[in-house]
Amino acid sequence: MTAADDPGRVESPEGRADRNWNELMQELRVMQTGTQVLTGFLLAVAFQPRFTELSDQQRILYIALVLAAATATVLALAPVGLHRLLFHQHRKPELVRIANALVKANLVVIGALTVGVTALILDVTLGRTAAVSSAIVGVVLILVLWIGLPSLVRRRQG
Repeated sequence: MTAADDPGRVESPEGRADRNWNELMQELRVMQTGTQVLTGFLLAVAFQPRFTELSDQQRILYIALVLAAATATVLALAPVGLHRLLFHQHRKPELVRIANALVKANLVVIGALTVGVTALILDVTLGRTAAVSSAIVGVVLILVLWIGLPSLVRRRQG
């Protein structure tokens, strides 16, 4: 049940937009911390002595992951930039809709980034089979927890 469906909660559209905006900002703070940790790890990898030992495939994956980390950072900061540029223009409901879409897109990028980083580490340390296996498990886990579980909760409530 959403706040809009809760007969015990009375809020104006502006109040709902403010509440939704605050909730999105809290979610972005969590996403940003995880993204910063992964980005820092990736940036440090290139300066390690063993970096030159990576295979061409591992290097390609590494570059893709750096690009994904940069994309995740930009997506996480986009709602803040929008808020700054649209500040005092009474467009909070529209801003919430756009930020919601950006956060959803960022979840996809962060999911891919997390799976990719794990696969790269396992590829370097344990081999390709472990990397591919971990990637498959990671994707399944993300799909179950980020799509399946919310769908199950919605069905049980509705």
